[in-house]
Amino acid sequence: MPVNLSIKSVPDDIVERLRLRATRNHRSLQGEMMAIIEAAVRAASPLSPDEVLAEVRRIGLATPDESAAMIRADRDAR
Repeated sequence: MPVNLSIKSVPDDIVERLRLRATRNHRSLQGEMMAIIEAAVRAASPLSPDEVLAEVRRIGLATPDESAAMIRADRDAR
């Protein structure tokens, strides 16, 4: 059974960007929010070993230390 959700006190700039996005995608504001929620909860399919290797090569990692440094930098930026 469908459930109604509500988001309160959304800042005006976020609402405006959401409206622009909905317009670009030829959807209503409600339709755009539903598309965003569906994409957020869609189960990601696990990567194959070849896909993982391709991603590692794409971002240029050569050693585990480099990946640890990237993770640390991302975490520290939050």
